[in-house]
Amino acid sequence: MSRLTTKEAAALLRQKDHILILTHRRPDGDTAGCAAALCQALRQLGKTACVLRNPDIMDVNAVYAEPYWAPADFAPDFVVSVDIAAKGLFFPAAEAYFDRIGLAVDHHPSFEGFGEEQCVDASRAACGEIVYEICRELGEITQEVALPLYAAVSTDTGCFVYANTTANTHRVAAALLETGIDYFAVNKRHFRTKTRKRIAIEAELMGGAEFFHEGRGVFLAAPLAMIERIGATENDLEDISSLAGMIEGVDCGAVLRELKPGEWKLSLRTGANGRVNATEACKLMGGGGHAMAAGATVEGTLDQVKKKVLAAVDQVKRD
Repeated sequence: MSRLTTKEAAALLRQKDHILILTHRRPDGDTAGCAAALCQALRQLGKTACVLRNPDIMDVNAVYAEPYWAPADFAPDFVVSVDIAAKGLFFPAAEAYFDRIGLAVDHHPSFEGFGEEQCVDASRAACGEIVYEICRELGEITQEVALPLYAAVSTDTGCFVYANTTANTHRVAAALLETGIDYFAVNKRHFRTKTRKRIAIEAELMGGAEFFHEGRGVFLAAPLAMIERIGATENDLEDISSLAGMIEGVDCGAVLRELKPGEWKLSLRTGANGRVNATEACKLMGGGGHAMAAGATVEGTLDQVKKKVLAAVDQVKRD
């Protein structure tokens, strides 16, 4: 097991063929975009490469990965994971490949250190920044490679407004735009379009906001009953975690979405002031992520889950 530079990772991939690329549970734009771009870059070299079909993917992100889905009988010789920090983030079909990962590409501080080889850089705002460099080493950044990479980088930075955004993030985005991609369509799809059901969800979340830490923290909860009553789909619920950070004075936002009775997905978003480290809090609940954006799966009733989250936050917070 060793850490590779992006140049070394590209050199390793050049030696391989029949490559399978894995994304994480409930794939976001970063993991889907990275998988699609890397797969296309490898195919441009004449290699056989596919992305493992992920049944959890939402329509808004499926547009990038679907053209690369592996056929049911695909037998890989080499396996790559992109934007996956922990074993618990492998969806059921991907779990079978966990012990076969030849290269793990990731940008999370909570990366658990799996894979025979690793290309990990926690200073990058998006895994797409790392995959961009790998693809650049592999060959031409065509529009087919650039568009999903732009989706990866833009979505993981909230269209370049999150505190994780760096000068390098903008340099990568500029290089991708120079290929002539239709970035406007990507921005409209991810950041400028809301369904009526999404608007209804946001109204109920904000209406039911429960504050803690004298208004510096907030719980926003989406129980199954609410989701079912509104008839919301995965597409309507994408990135609801960003809502907490829009509330004035809040530097610790815990968004809870009930996945099934008694099981809640926690998305914890914290401020750049460092008062609460999201990764440290979520690690206490079996999750992980970044200092200002992390997640975990928590079991119990809504009240029980709130108590668990608050206890974890209180344990790591700085006064």
